[in-house]
Amino acid sequence: MAKQNFLLGKGERLTQDVVVRSGGGPKITPYTFQQARGRLAPMLNDTVRQIRALPDQACPQGQAVAAVVLNPEFIAKSYFPSELLRQTGLTPVGSKPRRITPAQRSKGRPPEEALTTELFVMGTKQAFANWQSSMGRLVEGTQVAKDLMTLEAIEAQSVADKIKGIIPARGDTVFEVVLHTEGMDGERAMLPEFSSYLRGLGVDARLNHRFYAGGLCFVELEAPAALAESIALFSIVRAVRQMPQLRVLQPAFRTSGIPSVAVELPPVAAMDPSINVAIFDGGLPPSHPLSAWASPYEIVGTGLAVDEFLNHGTGVTSAFLFGSIDPSKPLPQPYSNVDHYRVLDGDPSQNLHELYEVLGRITSALDQKHYDFVNLSIGPSLTIEDDDVHAWTAVLDDRFARADTLAAVAVGNNGEGDEELSLNRVQVPSDCVNALAVGAADSPGETWARAPYSSVGPGRSPGLMKPDLVQFGGSLQRPFLVVGEGSKLALEATGGTSFAAPSTLRLGAGIRAHFGSSIGLLAVRTLLIHSTEASDHSHREIGWGRVAQTLEDIVVCDDDTIRVIYQGDISPTKYIRAPIPLPEGGIAGNAEITATLSYKCLTDPHHPGNYTRAGLDVTFRPHDGKYKNEEQLHADSKSFFSSVRSGGDEEELRRDAWKWENCLHATRKFRGSSLQNPCFDIHYNARLEGRNFTPAEKLPYALALTVRAKGIADFYDQVVRKYATQLEPLRPVIEIPIRT
Repeated sequence: MAKQNFLLGKGERLTQDVVVRSGGGPKITPYTFQQARGRLAPMLNDTVRQIRALPDQACPQGQAVAAVVLNPEFIAKSYFPSELLRQTGLTPVGSKPRRITPAQRSKGRPPEEALTTELFVMGTKQAFANWQSSMGRLVEGTQVAKDLMTLEAIEAQSVADKIKGIIPARGDTVFEVVLHTEGMDGERAMLPEFSSYLRGLGVDARLNHRFYAGGLCFVELEAPAALAESIALFSIVRAVRQMPQLRVLQPAFRTSGIPSVAVELPPVAAMDPSINVAIFDGGLPPSHPLSAWASPYEIVGTGLAVDEFLNHGTGVTSAFLFGSIDPSKPLPQPYSNVDHYRVLDGDPSQNLHELYEVLGRITSALDQKHYDFVNLSIGPSLTIEDDDVHAWTAVLDDRFARADTLAAVAVGNNGEGDEELSLNRVQVPSDCVNALAVGAADSPGETWARAPYSSVGPGRSPGLMKPDLVQFGGSLQRPFLVVGEGSKLALEATGGTSFAAPSTLRLGAGIRAHFGSSIGLLAVRTLLIHSTEASDHSHREIGWGRVAQTLEDIVVCDDDTIRVIYQGDISPTKYIRAPIPLPEGGIAGNAEITATLSYKCLTDPHHPGNYTRAGLDVTFRPHDGKYKNEEQLHADSKSFFSSVRSGGDEEELRRDAWKWENCLHATRKFRGSSLQNPCFDIHYNARLEGRNFTPAEKLPYALALTVRAKGIADFYDQVVRKYATQLEPLRPVIEIPIRT
């Protein structure tokens, strides 16, 4: 057997803890204390007046909610107005990103539009009145006074701001209502008071379909459409919208351009039966031949199957088992078995309750069994919103953050929708930061582009890079071939992101089958993104790029290339140094370095602008002998993942440096002489609900590095020899014909 240079593992053995100096001087504020108080006092007076006017029955436990708008220069977590809120007796219950033009900027700079945070604060009517009366007694120099100077505005919430989208003019409708409450407080107090308020409006709502996630309660409510404003008047309501429909499961296209071709299934079992995979979709027909590897499951309470959905479910299952089928070749052996849960049972346009029912079926299945891989080619017919997180995203993101699971989500087939109205943007729940959002490419060949139907980004921030990647999903010129649902075993020509997602998940299952438990699922996700090719296409269209088309492109290196995977964890507020392995004597000539760093984390859906609770800040140090001055503790740094200038403000760091994004990926070219013991210093930065926070738990991460030195024919062997006691070539657990 010819020598193969396998992926190098145990990169974490190279890492070490380091100490890095941080911090800057005092912050210069746009307003003096007197200016801030003079501006904000009338705003607070007006807010208190509007809160007092709210009916008592619309204020559960006497609570009301107002908005505190931060000056754009103070959106970093270190400036959160904690002491001001503590002393006023107000509780932060959520926020949303907002663009404003402040009245002033610091250092005499002219005002300009900028991103900021609109913070929702809750308290009794009396608490707001007490804040109003205390404004004149504030003492300059105290922390409360300093917090006040970070605010741009104080506002009452309007009913109009809470209503999202278009509400029908008449008749009954099913609403999705989002409340500022969670857990036991919601069950014991807020939901009963909301029910009582609704009865006062003449609505007898059971509120049986509800989900809690990160400080929010998502409630399904059937009521007359004319009552939308009255419902929104309830003080802890964050949003009211007409319940979105479930995406009607139709491929982007079907074609008869390719005649039906008989297919012969491989007469073998799955390569690794220990891998657990779940597909949530339209089901499998009874006794279908794919049941040799796919076990159909029915959720209790699900209605009768629908032929159209069975067809979709069969195609999605085929895509996971075999990828896009080449009729000129035998079907490949599946990497794993799959559990297919039928969660659809009728026309979504005829059942407005279907969306929450389906989400409930999915969460119920995930409660029953752990899955390594999950595929979702379904979801709401709803493009993502920058200032709100939908129930599907909030609930699933939380589950995927807490489980060792790699989920693939199809981004949707609305890529040809109206761009000005953002109707071509990725659809919920592909904005999950803890899942892989998959779009479709139009070809598996060397020349490719985004399939026109594939939804485009960006995602919400953080999570801007959506889709994460694209995979061949079919085109009219080259359709995606799957096993059809008919009794005669034949291929069907189709296309859509519905098939690109499970095909990508198949590749991930192949990596796991190949290397076994030595590769964690976070590392699998990292390697999939690491393997992408971007070509010249916009990130908005293809994310990080098109995923590798074969396992070989991921798990095997050329002689002039090394690929290393680091799997470790990092303590909050700490720094670790991850060296980039190079041979003795460095590199003569040029080198290309590709790095991908990813992690999973808990989320705060009630703070969409501060959604991720963790961030990994990365400093690249290419040469350990270069120092700008003698006082430096560490060598000079150079940008790698970002384009932001040193010392950029929070908005620049979020926009240009990928701050708080849970996946970073970049490729850079260097002269070999500019690299001497290069490394990445990685810092774990944590937050909770937009403010400073130090969790007890370490954060797992995965880092993939590829170094290519075209001028060194035995580069791989040199690195292996130098790091023989640390790095390990990851030998296959199961021998797989990797060119598949």
